[in-house]
Amino acid sequence: MYIQSLLRYFLRGLLLVTPVSLTIYIIVEMVKWTDSLLPISIPGLGMITVLFVTAFIGYLANTLFAKPFFDLFSDILKKIPIVSFLYTAINDLVTAFVGDKKKFDTPVLVPFDEHGMLYKPGFITQKDLSEIGLPGMVTVYLPHSYNFSGNVFIVDKSRLMTLEGSNTELMKYIVSGGVSGAIKRKP
Repeated sequence: MYIQSLLRYFLRGLLLVTPVSLTIYIIVEMVKWTDSLLPISIPGLGMITVLFVTAFIGYLANTLFAKPFFDLFSDILKKIPIVSFLYTAINDLVTAFVGDKKKFDTPVLVPFDEHGMLYKPGFITQKDLSEIGLPGMVTVYLPHSYNFSGNVFIVDKSRLMTLEGSNTELMKYIVSGGVSGAIKRKP
């Protein structure tokens, strides 16, 4: 009886301690790693430096003078074998979420049965496939829960239900297995 109670309290405590501990651990390790990039040993300076340098590079990339150099550098990376594969995959993923050419901007529900009882949330990534002979069809990315992988499906757009809300909230909902974030169907 006492052992079962102790075990139940331990598991309940584990549910509270684990997310907080892992979050703190990851943040501390990130700060340590960025601090190790500099020869000066001031806690947090590496993180501040990385943030400012990244913002400065972002600023430079928007100037008319530096933009051609960044484009040239990007083109060079795209021509190097193996580097090209990694660079374009990471670049496409990042720009799909936060770039000028956002791809994950239309959250939808895709029906998975003929009775409309089973749906999977995802994002439209290509809104028109008539160029490849599939008019009325769209490409939908369906991320997996608790993972950063997913599947791509081609779906008749008339069968989709559009969702409202931010793409980050829907991605959080999917990746967490429906535990975090929220989805709301558009009226």
